[in-house]
Formats: sequence, structure tokens, C-alpha cells
Amino acid sequence: MTDFLLRSISFIFHPLIMPLLGVMFYFSKTPRFIPQPIIYGKLFSTLILTVILPLLLFYLLKTLGKVDSIYLKTTKERIIPLILNCLIVLVVLFRVFPSYEILEIYYFFVGVLCSTLACLILAFLKIKASIHTMAASGFFMFAIAIGVHFKININGTIMLTTIIVGAIATSRLHLKAHNGSELLIGSFLGFMPQLVLLNYWL
Repeated sequence: MTDFLLRSISFIFHPLIMPLLGVMFYFSKTPRFIPQPIIYGKLFSTLILTVILPLLLFYLLKTLGKVDSIYLKTTKERIIPLILNCLIVLVVLFRVFPSYEILEIYYFFVGVLCSTLACLILAFLKIKASIHTMAASGFFMFAIAIGVHFKININGTIMLTTIIVGAIATSRLHLKAHNGSELLIGSFLGFMPQLVLLNYWL
């Protein structure tokens, strides 16, 4: 039962959904008036580009024998998916959330791009960082920043996200997908770019 629960946590909170969660969180908390059709359009575009397209590309890579599982267990397996993800994030930045529209989300995705590039560089160096904790920590920092930016109480979100990050880390350790150092590196890669980029929009 415990093994099933921890495997489920790794699957449910897969890194692919974190950018979408960040966008959903922003639209749910922003006090600015944004027409509903625009919100739905942005959410749909984000879903297509950051979740559905990567999944389709994964199955293509799996068919070609370039990857073995969606968890990308080895550094060699990670290189092509991370490169493709960098390209996808660039498309999001230029076509879905350009800097002149919604600055907060623009810099959120700049942070996502920086984290992904850092993880890619480490993969080339044969250093494995936890992409799960990287994505979750990036969202965590962005959520805190949004709370400060709009001066709203997000204590419940912070508490829930802290529990989720802890559950993800526990899951990855239990499944022997990562060791403690790899989880810490992943958390740092997700957290720091979002923190540094606050200077540009907070």
C-alpha cells in the first residue's frame, strides 16, 4: 500500500504539470481583471505545450528507443527530452506569455527555462538532479512571490505545497530514483532561478 501511494505521488505530481499549476495559481490569485476567454486561451495553450506535447514527444522517443520510462532514470536519457523542453519553454515565452502581456508569468517561465538548462548542463556532466523536486520547488517559490506581490494570504497554499514537496522527495527516495544529494540539487535548481528573477518583476 505504501509503495503504491508513493509511486502515485511521483506520477500525480510529475514535473510536466508544474508549469500549468503555476499559471493556474496566478490566474486564481491575481486581482487584475483579465477577460475569461483570454484566461481559458492561455490555460489551453499552456496545457497543450507543456503537458500534451511533451507526452507525445516522449512516446515518440520511446518508440525510437531513446528513452525507457517517463521518469528518465539516467542522465543519458535526459538529454534529448531536456533539450526539447527548453525549446517548448521558448515557444511559451515568445508566443503564449511574452513579456509585454503578463510579466509575472513571463518571468516564471524564464525561471523554468533557467532551471531546465541547468539540469541539462548537469546531465551532460553526468550529474543527476531530481527534476521532480526542481519543478515543485520552482512552483513553491513562485507561489510565495505571488503572495508577496499581490499582498494576499497564501498560508494554506504554502503549507500544502510544503507537504507536497516533502511527499515528492520521500517518494523519490523510497523508489530509489534519487539520493539525498540529487534531491537537494534539484530543489536548488528549481528554487534559485525563481528567487533571483524576483529582482525583475517583484
